[in-house]
Amino acid sequence: MVLTLYGHHLSTCTQRAATILHEKGVPFKFVLVDLTKGEHKAPAYMEKQPFGQVPYIDDDGFLLYESRAIARYIAEKYADQGAPLIPKDSKAKALFEQAASIEAFNFDPYTSKAVFEKVFKPRLTGIPADEALFESRMAELGKKLDVYEQILSKQKYLAGDEVTLFHLPYAELLPKAGAKVFEERPNVSRWINELAARPSWQAVRGSLSGTV
Repeated sequence: MVLTLYGHHLSTCTQRAATILHEKGVPFKFVLVDLTKGEHKAPAYMEKQPFGQVPYIDDDGFLLYESRAIARYIAEKYADQGAPLIPKDSKAKALFEQAASIEAFNFDPYTSKAVFEKVFKPRLTGIPADEALFESRMAELGKKLDVYEQILSKQKYLAGDEVTLFHLPYAELLPKAGAKVFEERPNVSRWINELAARPSWQAVRGSLSGTV
């Protein structure tokens, strides 16, 4: 059976999972979960995703949720096709895990809250963004990105020569929110632009649909 991705096309986590599916060239069906209608909180949905969030995948009866877990599962199951995303060498894999942890603890906590405040909150609730809160998040993120800038001045990616894609899609949403934290740092800007130019992200960023 063809793998099925359940999610929403505007969900950053759904986009993250779909990007990896495209990177690995995995055929998949996409089923829209309409968040505006509360479909993610319906009892039938929560039997599959008990937290009532998106996305989850159904891979021939194997159910998995959490976008980073999905990404790792796809990358390892289809290790021999598409772009190599998780190294097999123990040291290279350790650097991959290090880079993944950097994203999870030094990037996502700031970008996700900032993007929600500036992009999603006004759209979903009609409540204007709290500009002071947004700027405080950007100030905190800026300190982290100063370290990114040092790392990326010495190597192509956070994991060395191995690409990691967890930073998408917040990396592209931040500039749309008016942030200039990337362009102020040339190595970070170069790195973000390279990630955003990948065909896998280009296939997801405008509109998300399955491949079968």
